[in-house]
Amino acid sequence: MNIFRFLGDMTHLISILILLLKIYATKSCSGVSLKTQELYALVFLTRYLDLFTDFISVYNTVMKLVFIVSSLAIVWCMRNHPLVRRSYDKQLDTFRHYFLLLACFLLALILHEKFTFQEVKYT
Repeated sequence: MNIFRFLGDMTHLISILILLLKIYATKSCSGVSLKTQELYALVFLTRYLDLFTDFISVYNTVMKLVFIVSSLAIVWCMRNHPLVRRSYDKQLDTFRHYFLLLACFLLALILHEKFTFQEVKYT
C-alpha cells in the first residue's frame, strides 16, 4: 500500500470525524455550508459506487463506504436533526452550486476516456 494514500485517507477521515463531533457536541452547524457538504456527498457517490462492480481490496472498499456514509450522515444531520437544522442559516449559504454541477456534467461528457456510463459518472 502507498503510504501517502494511507496518510491522505487518514487525514481526510480525521477531518470528517472532527466535523461530525463538532456538529454533535455543539448541536450546531453554523459556519458549515450544506451545499458544499451535498457536493461532497455527490462526489463520493458518483466516484465510489464502482465498489459494487470492481473489487480492489478490503481497505479500499471499507474506506469508500466510510466516506459515502459519513458524508451522507453530515448532510442528513444538517437537514433533519431538529437541533442542528435550526442553526443552519440558508441566507449565508449563497454559493450557486447548480452552475458548478452543470459545468462538471458538461465537462464530464467531453473529457472522458470512454463514453460509458461508469466512465462519465466517474469523470
